[in-house]
Amino acid sequence: MSHPGRPAPADTAHPLDNPARASLTGPHAHFAEHRGRILRYPPDVTPWLALPDRPEARDWADVAALAGPGASVTLTAFREPPPDDWEIVFQAEGVQLVDDGVDTAPDPEALRLGPADVPEMLELVARTRPGPFLPRTVELGTYLGIRRSGVLVAMAGERLHPPGWTEISGVCTDESVRGQGLATRLVKAVAHGIEERGETPFLHAAGSNVNAIRLYESLGFRLRRRTSFLSALVPTDPEPRNDVRTPAQGKGSLEQVG
Repeated sequence: MSHPGRPAPADTAHPLDNPARASLTGPHAHFAEHRGRILRYPPDVTPWLALPDRPEARDWADVAALAGPGASVTLTAFREPPPDDWEIVFQAEGVQLVDDGVDTAPDPEALRLGPADVPEMLELVARTRPGPFLPRTVELGTYLGIRRSGVLVAMAGERLHPPGWTEISGVCTDESVRGQGLATRLVKAVAHGIEERGETPFLHAAGSNVNAIRLYESLGFRLRRRTSFLSALVPTDPEPRNDVRTPAQGKGSLEQVG
C-alpha cells in the first residue's frame, strides 16, 4: 500500500545493507518520522536514523531540520562521513551476524516483558550497558526476561525489522548471574519466536566485543559483514555551510564490508 508523502522504499540490494531504512520503509513504517528522503524512529523508541544509500547535501539539510540544532544523530551501516561542519562524537567498528543454523528453542523460564516492566528494564540496561534501550524500545518487538527472586536479571528482544528479518538486541545479564547461560537461553528463545514467524534472526555487535561475537558464533550465527556505528552532532549554526561534495565524493569509507 502506498502512503502519500512517504519516501520511496529502500534502494539497497539487500535489506540488511541499510537495515534501519529497510525497517522504516517496511514492517516498522508505522514508527517512521520523515522529512524528504530522511527517516527516523521517534527519539524515545530508538536513536537510529536512516539516510538514503548515497545522501546529498539536501539530505543532510533535512536531517538537521528533522533532528534539530545540536541534536545527536545515530547511524549504522553508513558509507560516507557527515559534512565537515558536523562534529563526530562517537564512531566504532562493528559486525553484523546472521542465523546460519542456530538451534533455537523456547525457554520455560523466560517471561514476556511489556510497558509495565520498562523501569526495571532500564535499570538493568543502566547496569549492563548492552547498547541503546529507551522508554519505548519495548514496542519494537518481543522482549523476554528472566527473573530471580522477583528481580529482572537478564533480557533479550527484537529491534530492527527489515522485511524477512528481525534483529536480536538488548541482550544483557546482571553481573550476579553471569556464567549461568542465561544470555544463550534468551537469544535462542527470541530467535525461536522470529523463526516461528517465518523470518530470519540477525544481530549486531561491537567489533571489540570478542566475547559476545564468540558466543554468537558458537550458537550458529555467522559473520555477514563488517559495519560502522556513528553518532554526530547537528550544527548549531542557523546558516550551515554548503557541502558541495557529490555522492561519489567524501572523505573515505566508514564501513568495511566483510
